[in-house]
Amino acid sequence: MPKQYSIADARDNLARIVHDVEHNAPVELTRRGETVAVLLSRNEYARLTAGPVYFWDAFQAFARETNLAALNIGDEDFANLRDVTPGRDMQW
Repeated sequence: MPKQYSIADARDNLARIVHDVEHNAPVELTRRGETVAVLLSRNEYARLTAGPVYFWDAFQAFARETNLAALNIGDEDFANLRDVTPGRDMQW
């Protein structure tokens, strides 16, 4: 569960809250116990507003950041994942 602060508490502790958000998770701001806003880091905001990520781009980023050999993941783990049967016959 994200940390929550009332708007009054956030006003009094803004510098500390911003520091926490930069290094941790987003923070919810509340008014009378109801969440009215969320404070999040610039990096998280950029990630959320970047637009669509295409599969191949995401896969390339994953491959650059992950040592698949250390995870013992190889080509054989992906063999036979796709169904190559022709499917049903269609008549028009």
